[in-house]
Amino acid sequence: MKRFYITTAIDYANGKPHLGHASEKTLTDVIARYKRHMGVPVHFLTGLDEHGTKVQQSAQKKGVTPQQFVDEVAPLFKALCEKMEISNDDFIRTTEPRHKQVVQECLQRLYDKGEIYKGEYKGYYSVRQEQFVTEKERLPDGSWPEVYGQITEIIEPNYYFRLSKYQDWLIDFLNNNDFVFPKFRQKQVVEFLKEPINDLCISRPKERLEWGIELPFDSGYVTYVWFDALINYASAVGMFGEKFDECWPCDWHVIGKDILVPAHSVYWPIMLKALDIPLPKGLLVHGWWHLSGQKMSKSAGVTVDPMEIAEQFGPDALRYFLTREMNVGQDADFTFDIFMARYNGDLANSLGNLVSRLLNMTGKSFPEGLPGASVDGELETELQKLWETTHKDVLDMFEGMAFHTALEKIFVFITAINRYAEQRAPWKLAKSKDENDLALYETSLATMAEGLRLAVAALAPVMPGICAKIYNLLGAGEIGLWKDELDWGTRLKGNVLGQKTILFPKPEIKVEE
Repeated sequence: MKRFYITTAIDYANGKPHLGHASEKTLTDVIARYKRHMGVPVHFLTGLDEHGTKVQQSAQKKGVTPQQFVDEVAPLFKALCEKMEISNDDFIRTTEPRHKQVVQECLQRLYDKGEIYKGEYKGYYSVRQEQFVTEKERLPDGSWPEVYGQITEIIEPNYYFRLSKYQDWLIDFLNNNDFVFPKFRQKQVVEFLKEPINDLCISRPKERLEWGIELPFDSGYVTYVWFDALINYASAVGMFGEKFDECWPCDWHVIGKDILVPAHSVYWPIMLKALDIPLPKGLLVHGWWHLSGQKMSKSAGVTVDPMEIAEQFGPDALRYFLTREMNVGQDADFTFDIFMARYNGDLANSLGNLVSRLLNMTGKSFPEGLPGASVDGELETELQKLWETTHKDVLDMFEGMAFHTALEKIFVFITAINRYAEQRAPWKLAKSKDENDLALYETSLATMAEGLRLAVAALAPVMPGICAKIYNLLGAGEIGLWKDELDWGTRLKGNVLGQKTILFPKPEIKVEE
């Protein structure tokens, strides 16, 4: 059976993880968990890109070998996955034999088909981006874009992949397929292809770069890092093997907008086409995080440490913020004021207080088990109807990648539960001797509990740890398939609820921008 296959971009191993890494992994994880809750078998890949000039230079600065350097970096990214509750099924490192073998097989097949040839290159090279650049990429004032860093002029023989041969095919493919989400990102690719593209230099001579995968047909060269790195998506699931089609074609490559053109939208589909391998179904392209209005950048020192935030506030709070604040495809801004507003408002005051209030009242009045709802009043009916529309909207929004609005909808419903509690005022009904008031008291607690259970089930892909904890406090077991979890019912009746718990404590803020 074909699995839903989703990947992050593989992170470059030249430093420790930052907020952008945490955000991309969280977005991909939300999609993977959502699909699992929908009953879809999932394979989720992330990993590390470990070759190239920058890694070699960083290793030299530290006085270690490149392999030692990446062996020190890899655990940092694996720790980020663990800390952020990322549910990846695999973690690929491009220094692994399983990857190197597939890369060399791809190179040999393309060389044998005549898709790779030897030629001489004379031009400009960006060390930071590890790519050749042309005059047309200069700014009007004659300088190079800041993203390229230092530019050097070089002349050297190299091997080339016949990229230009497939330009017309790629244009036709994009004109007839929705390949990039959001759609405006696909238009950027089409615009890029209006100008002729050059063949791609896919080698680096060993006298300039030793740290890479050796060309199988010329031991004097290693592979261009992008040609190597892109293949990880296929090498990790057994490219050219018998079980490759259990995952391939990939359903989504989740990537940042900075690596859309030309790497993922031009190089990758043409490489696969030349190899007679089916293309991935789509590229899901997210924007950048800005820190108080500035683009986050390791080189400029504008960064936020996700591990530090997750340690202080919990990974679920950070996952919630990242998902709630970023409209997929657009940029988003991180400030600690905005983060704390979400933490205190949505999480501590709205969700956390609802849980605390319910557990407190139920523990005092019904320690033997949650009562059932016996009153079918107007307020109860309104809340149930609101859930029906919320339920449908949330499913549609998750399917449409509108996770930020899905969370908004869920918290509108949580607010409605709190409003229902204020209207019913169960703490007052508990003091009454009237039987009708007692029935209403029991109904209000049952209604609040069921509403909370449903909201938590819907939140599970975004806040898996906290949601599992709340489900446990409700005595509801594990959160299973959504077809079994999202309908209003009476499954909590008779459950012994857990003790009053503070889920979102107000920590002493130590993190600084």
